[in-house]
Amino acid sequence: MKKILLLGSGELGKEFVIACKRLGQYVVACDKYDNAPAMQVADEREVLNMLDGDALMDVVKRHRPDIIVPEIEAIRTERLFECEKMGIQVVPSARAVNYTMNRKAIRELAHTELGLRTANYRYASTYEELTAAASVIGFPCIIKPLMSSSGHGQSKVDAPDGLKAAWDEACAGARGDLMEVIVEEFIPFDYEITLLTVTQQNGPTLFCAPVGHVQKGGDYRESFQPRAMRPEHLADAQRMADAVTKALTGTGIWGVEFFVSERDGVIFSELSPRPHDTGMVTMAGTQNFSEFELHARAVLRLPIPEITIERMGASAVVLAESDTESPAYTGIEAACANARTDLRIFGKPDAHKGRRMGVVLCWDTLDADQTALRDKCKQIAADIHCS
Repeated sequence: MKKILLLGSGELGKEFVIACKRLGQYVVACDKYDNAPAMQVADEREVLNMLDGDALMDVVKRHRPDIIVPEIEAIRTERLFECEKMGIQVVPSARAVNYTMNRKAIRELAHTELGLRTANYRYASTYEELTAAASVIGFPCIIKPLMSSSGHGQSKVDAPDGLKAAWDEACAGARGDLMEVIVEEFIPFDYEITLLTVTQQNGPTLFCAPVGHVQKGGDYRESFQPRAMRPEHLADAQRMADAVTKALTGTGIWGVEFFVSERDGVIFSELSPRPHDTGMVTMAGTQNFSEFELHARAVLRLPIPEITIERMGASAVVLAESDTESPAYTGIEAACANARTDLRIFGKPDAHKGRRMGVVLCWDTLDADQTALRDKCKQIAADIHCS
């Protein structure tokens, strides 16, 4: 049995803890607030500000974990190098976490060092620098904080008069104590995918079937698997995912995001060194292992012989409709009355308008009508109310 220290205890962390517990592991779940979703299923919990490096190391030294698994961006990640020197396994590695928690570092690695195709970009740490960067990139452009999650602080700007609002939104949505943004060229893509990629200690890198997804304001609203792609585009995405994960080193699952243009091909977008929100569709039984089970096995350095696609799946999020403590839900009974349907209510102790509170999962055979399946899933999710 290994002791795992989980840094970040949201809904993705909760499913990871469940996967670890099924494999007989001991988990300590950490977050900045008590009763976070993963804490509800873990063996122990710690409430702390993980941007406080001393507080983070105090928890590490008290619990003496075998493995540290970061699940969020707001961590004093440079202290994880100290943890590796103490003989603790950091997932995927301290190098990977430090690169990927900051969009600037991962973009420089992908574009400059590895030569992967990305959108054109510039950085800005003041509003004046933002306006200068946007004039170079052109309009429309995308503005994102260098550190954020779930699309917080991200916006599309169509003209110069929208830059001030975008700057304010990026400042409000940034995580951590770094206030810098990336200004990206807007890519007129046909669709976007997440390529869930699994790196193993003693086995080959494996790829899940592509996950298609739809975002609103940079935050995922629905996903579906498998997403049909031209074989040459899939091969290109796999090549790029393999290159960047090898450069970052370590074991675990990675959510590698790409834009796909039928005319221009595949463009690297972002990468997360952990289970991905769009990958929650794998809980619909689309694969022989969900993304959380794959992550647990890779983290524990257990062999994963293969990943197989078993059926078609769709997911759609349930959003809070208002700010409230102890949120209540309606529509769950009606949702459960649908065949080939399941749902997860995350158990977040409070809600604010637009916060992701649950997910609906639907599935069918691989030859089913995917559009109809997605529509069904979205309608069921829309009929569940959280307030």
